[in-house]
Amino acid sequence: MKKIRVLIVDDSALVRQILSEGLSKDENIEVVGSAPDPYIARDMIVKLRPDVLTLDVEMPKMDGVEFLRKLMPQYPLPVVMVSSLTQRGKQVTLDALDAGAVDFVTKPTANLKDGLNSLIMELRTKVKIASTANVSHWKNKPLPMAKTCIQSVAALSETTLKVIAIGASTGGTEAIKKVIDMFPRTSPGVVIVQHMPAGFTKMYAERLNQSCQMEVVEAQDGDRVVPGKVLIAPGGFHMSVRRVGGEYIVDCKAGEKVNGHCPSVTVLFDSVSKQVGANAVGVILTGMGGDGAEGMKAMKDAGAFNIAQDEKTSVIFGMPKVAIDKGGVNEILPLEKIAERVFSYLKGKHG
Repeated sequence: MKKIRVLIVDDSALVRQILSEGLSKDENIEVVGSAPDPYIARDMIVKLRPDVLTLDVEMPKMDGVEFLRKLMPQYPLPVVMVSSLTQRGKQVTLDALDAGAVDFVTKPTANLKDGLNSLIMELRTKVKIASTANVSHWKNKPLPMAKTCIQSVAALSETTLKVIAIGASTGGTEAIKKVIDMFPRTSPGVVIVQHMPAGFTKMYAERLNQSCQMEVVEAQDGDRVVPGKVLIAPGGFHMSVRRVGGEYIVDCKAGEKVNGHCPSVTVLFDSVSKQVGANAVGVILTGMGGDGAEGMKAMKDAGAFNIAQDEKTSVIFGMPKVAIDKGGVNEILPLEKIAERVFSYLKGKHG
């Protein structure tokens, strides 16, 4: 098996050494070089042609985000960010995901020795996932066009009974934004699980709220699912939907990982299948693994209408593919067509 060639970019010589030694111990990974800043990194990328880049979020001279914005249109490359848990670090990490990074790991803040071991293990896994990512859509990427919003769905009958459930993982932060940016203010309530650690989901929700017609918040236990509102599952908590009388609420509870994740898409989709049934629309987007596939099949069996993102527009065609293979999907669509199809279905156009 061909080794994954990795270039490490970090301004700290110690961090470069730790990451290099840690990654090199994996027989499937070869560290081809390390660079102290983006300027040296750029020359090394051209010369060494790495498969994956690990990139420090906060660096002098040029931060990781600025570097990505210059790099990705000219030389699309799967990038895993190494982030700090400071407010500034979280902010820059989300900017980096917007700018084309595939994923991120967080630096330990306490218990350095154990923290470093878990960082290295997580980084190895994410480097392997990133090596399979499709980032070709960043090549010569045009400036974003003015976004169009789907026309109001005020005419929907019993709109309060409808729920749109969305699940995503690697590459999902950008994909979710593209879908819900098109949802009108009158949209049925939306519940979302995006695999993301605690501390990042609140800021992610706040960022989405700035660009969306709908109100977007990090969910809290007991929140109502109502038209015009998007609830993002908080990192480290499973989110499920429960019907109480004539309305739906979400339960946000800590628990064991399901399919390797907390929050888990399957936990959300399972609850939607039982509590919302045929009044639900399910959407599964880019991501590694199979989380959400069983839950999506349960939703379809309960009468929900389900859409999966297609392979061409997925950064990682893992979660959608498993859901399709398990028979849980009604339609497979490119990312840019998903929002429109959700609402044509809700308006009764089922063909």
